Amino acid sequence: MVKVIKKGLETSVQDYPGRIGTLNLGFPPSGPMDSWSFRLANILVGNEPGAAALECQFMGPTLKFNGDRVIAITGADMSPKIDGNPVPLWESLKVKKDQILEMTFATIGARSYIAFSGGINTTPWLGSRSTFHKAGVGGIEGKAIQDGQIIPLNKSKSVPGRKIKKSSIPIMSTNKKWSVEVVKGPNDDWVDEKGHKMFLNSNWKLQSKSDRTGYRLEGPKWSFTEKATNKGLEHGTFPSNIIDQGYPVGAINLAGQTPIILVNDGPSMGGFIVPYTVPSASFWKLGQAKPGDSFNFVEISVEKAQTLRTEQTIICSETSLESYKDNSVQIGNHPTKKIDHIKVVDFDKEKMDEKIRNKIMEKRGIKNIKVRFFN
Repeated sequence: MVKVIKKGLETSVQDYPGRIGTLNLGFPPSGPMDSWSFRLANILVGNEPGAAALECQFMGPTLKFNGDRVIAITGADMSPKIDGNPVPLWESLKVKKDQILEMTFATIGARSYIAFSGGINTTPWLGSRSTFHKAGVGGIEGKAIQDGQIIPLNKSKSVPGRKIKKSSIPIMSTNKKWSVEVVKGPNDDWVDEKGHKMFLNSNWKLQSKSDRTGYRLEGPKWSFTEKATNKGLEHGTFPSNIIDQGYPVGAINLAGQTPIILVNDGPSMGGFIVPYTVPSASFWKLGQAKPGDSFNFVEISVEKAQTLRTEQTIICSETSLESYKDNSVQIGNHPTKKIDHIKVVDFDKEKMDEKIRNKIMEKRGIKNIKVRFFN
């Protein structure tokens, strides 16, 4: 267990990918804003990448350990110290009973992550331990951690000394400027060509009135197509109003003339257009930006966004450890992979099972079922 001496500015329990499949109930995924740094912190202490850990926003906490534990700190640099001695980021460390971890204000980046070997053992809510502050659910009593609270941990046998390769660490901005990828849509046809050029060629300042629900941006005026200015009353009066629709996570919601990026704790639907969406692989940049920083948006395709996510998932694994050994071997001119076991599949049996399922579906009056999975 770990005791909270000082809570920091806003330190909360999160897990990855958060609360999935509950947007229709009005509950967002929550989870870490910078899942890249978060997952690597867990890898360092021998946890699954998505195990519950702490997200520290702008200023970190002071924690006292009630027993020996291996930890790792990643993300923003909050000058961590153990018993007054500086400790490095991006590697696993052993903390002994009664030692104190102290963190201060973030110098580079905005959010730091603390992973504990074994992970945080709070009660899951709708399948996730992630804290959703505004509804008061998840985490510890549904809120950011408080002075005097105890953070429960699972048992573990992790060892210290793991380090992340330098090439696998996200490169954070040191000049307050961020280049953020976006995908066009779903309501890009409500903005005219001039408006699109303006958006992609402007610097957008992150306002202080921003949080885990939405990032408000300050910049030039938008212009719209005929579809937005000549529409039915059901769509509202302003050009950016639209009949209520579902919002994707990462939607750049245009409220009047103010773009608001709907992030981890954002709403599931509303009556504003969404001309662009920030893909999940670029969320880490949003999580590490501070109010006053500026964004320059770069349009990419859906296929490119999917590729970036796949590449990031590969990075957020043990392949990013300095001690990782690749199991591939070279036989002649053909690289192969060592494997631990082989799964034998009886395709004839699988076909028979499929026929049986089809007959059951026909009896129940179901002819065709199409299933699509969304990540």
